[in-house]
This record gives sequence, C-alpha cells and structure tokens, in this order.
Amino acid sequence: MFRSLAGVNYRIWFAGALISNIGTWMQRTAQDWFVLTELTENDAAAVGVTMALQFGPALVIGPFAGVIADRIPGRRLLAMTQIAQALLALALGLIIVLGVAELWMVYLLALGLGVATAIDAPARQTFVGELVGTAELPNAVALNSASFNTARLIGPAVAGLLTVLVGAGWVILINVVTFAAMLVALGLLRAGELHPMKKQGRGRGQLRAGIRYVTQRADLVVVFAMVFVVGTFGFNFAIFTATMVRIEFDRGAADFGLLSSVIAIGSVAGALMTARRERPRLRVITLAALGFAGFMAIAAVMPTFELFALALIPIGFFALTMITSANAYVQTTTRASIRGRVMALYLTIFMGGTPIGAPVLGLVANELGARWAMGVGALAGLTAAIIAVAWMRSTRNLRIRRTPADEPWWRLRVRYDGDDREREDYDARMRDLDTATQEIAIVEAEMRKT
Repeated sequence: MFRSLAGVNYRIWFAGALISNIGTWMQRTAQDWFVLTELTENDAAAVGVTMALQFGPALVIGPFAGVIADRIPGRRLLAMTQIAQALLALALGLIIVLGVAELWMVYLLALGLGVATAIDAPARQTFVGELVGTAELPNAVALNSASFNTARLIGPAVAGLLTVLVGAGWVILINVVTFAAMLVALGLLRAGELHPMKKQGRGRGQLRAGIRYVTQRADLVVVFAMVFVVGTFGFNFAIFTATMVRIEFDRGAADFGLLSSVIAIGSVAGALMTARRERPRLRVITLAALGFAGFMAIAAVMPTFELFALALIPIGFFALTMITSANAYVQTTTRASIRGRVMALYLTIFMGGTPIGAPVLGLVANELGARWAMGVGALAGLTAAIIAVAWMRSTRNLRIRRTPADEPWWRLRVRYDGDDREREDYDARMRDLDTATQEIAIVEAEMRKT
C-alpha cells in the first residue's frame, strides 16, 4: 500500500505536499465561509461564483498548461506556481485582516489563484512520474490523494476553529507560510534519483496532438465524460456542506469545518484502498460513481446534523475512489511523451466544469433548498455510471447475470472483456502506422537513389 514511500524523493515530496495541502484547505474553508457569512447574507450563489472564478481558468488555459508542463522541467515550473499562489494568498489575507475586503476583490484574487492553479495542476500530476517511475505510478497517485485528503481531514477543522477565534484573514495568512514547505521539499529532492521525462521542444501542433490522442482512445473519452459530469455537478462540496450547515441545520463556522473533515475520513480511506490496487480499472471507476450517487441521495434526506455527517463519510470514500482511479487510469495508459498534455486536458475537464456547475448549484440551493442541490449531485453520479455501463455493454460485451440457485441471491456474475483492450488496440494501430511510415520512407529513399 505504501510502496512509493520507499523512495527518498517521494518521502520528501509527500511531507512537503501534506503541509502545503493543510494550508490550502484552511484557506478554502475560511474563504468560503467569509463570502457566505461576512460579505453576503448566506448567498450560496456568491460562493458558487467564487468557486467558478477559482476553477474557471482551467477551461481556457488548462490545455496550454499541459504544453508548458511537457516543455519546462517540473521542479522549476512548480516552484514558480507555488510562489505565485503564496503571493495571492498573502494579498487575500491582508485585505481581510485590514477590514477592506469587498466581494469584487475576493472574486479578482480567486481568478488569479485559478490561473496559477491551472498551470500548477498538470505539472504537479506529471511530476509524480518523475519521482517514482512508471511501475509505481498508480500507487504514488493514490498516495498523493491520501495526502491531499489527510490534509482535508485536518485543515478545515482547524480553519473552522481558528475562524471563530481569530478570523478568516489570519487563517489565510497561515496558509502563506505553509507554501514554504513545498518550496523546501522541491529544493531537497535528489536530482540523481529522479526519473526525468523527455521534454518536448517548441513546435506547432503539440496541443492538437494531445487532443487527437484522447479522441482516438474511446476508453479515455468515456473516463473524461464521467469526470466532467461528476466534477461539474457532484464535487461541489463547499456549496453542499455550507448551505446545509447554515440553512438546514442553523450551525456555525466550526461545524462547517468539521463536516469538511468528516468527508475527508472517507476520502482518505478511498485513496488508501486505491493504493492497494496494482492497476486502475474502468469498472472500479464505474462502481464508485454509482456508490457516490446512492449516498449523495441518502445524505440529501438526512433529518439531523449528526446523521448528515455520518452520510458524508461514504460520499468521501466513493468520490475519492472514483477520481483517484480515473487519474491513475489516464496517467498509466498514456505515453510519457504526451502525458502532460493529456493530463492537462483531463484536469481541464475535471476542474473546468466547476465554473458551470457551482453557480447552478448555488442557484438551486437558493431557490429550492440545499437538499435539492445535493439531489443534483446524486443524479450526476448516476449519469456518469450509466455512460460507462452503456459503453461497456456496446463495445466490451458487458453482461450481468444472476448466480445459480445454490449461491447467495446478492451475488452476480459479471462478464466483461477487460479494461485494457482499447489501449492495446490503439497502440497496435500506432505501431502499424509507424511501420508503414518507415516503409514509405525507405521506398522514397531508394527511389531518390535511382
């Protein structure tokens, strides 16, 4: 389960990322609560707009960020994005502490943070491969998610308590300090033990090559579609929990932070379970989407704060199982030379849906109530599962049959031709194309000689 931690470089990275991620979750929690309760009068739509601006740049510059990640060495690029994010957090914390913050200022800084994050995300994802190599990549991706969600377990709870005691501005300023941990970790990495990927030189058509690669892999198209649907309308937990806490249960900032940490309990468990699997599979992504849908629906009708909190644990488990498995599936089935561009497209789809879904869910929460907004999230998970099942039935001979009478009624037999056939078919077509190109080049060379 913890194989990647055997390497010194990954241990250094893991420690630095954990500290930095705790600060990131502290800032997110404090910022969302500040917008909901201080800058507006419980306006969920304003929180949705803030999230949209923070994730919106991924829609525009995300694919180009992949080209940058395939060109610039990962350590250098990550150091630049970490410094940029620290400066933006410093500005946000100062305007809140000084009492001059207005909604438009928060919007503007959220947009700037979104730009830095859009460039940082594909570089961070592909750099993991340089830390551990291809063989341990699925395990490292899962442990990265475990680190991120362990931070999510700690950060929001601490932020909720400190927001009550010292205010949101000071919580955000603490996050500025945590960026130093990531910068120190990048500086301590042993260059000789890295697994550097060959970087692409400048050239035309590199972004189109990444898009063409994805569109010619039907399995990746299915994964991208699932991630888009759930990322757009399902993974807006800040809106769900903030509105349920404030409107449905009439609780405060500390309870909001507590619920974010409760989700992280399930998320850490999901990430660690994924780390145990040697290979990510499409069927796991599909089942996780279905489980997410079911527990979102259950949470939406919970009558008390305590029962709602309990329902969030399996939501976190299935959400992280789905997204971590999808991430690892895309990375491990993509050629290293083009991985940065493919991951940038993946993250554009995943993060870029938030600007669409967050304001919509905010309006649903305002007009119909927070429970209906969670119902939309449940429907998103169900839709994602239906997309995958429909594709597997039509192209992978998926069949589900009841077991014989002498076996338990709840056991089903699943017949499925496998997760890897699409990638194998694509690689075979590429090998045939390369062979044909080489043969044509040889014939042309012979013709020139004669």
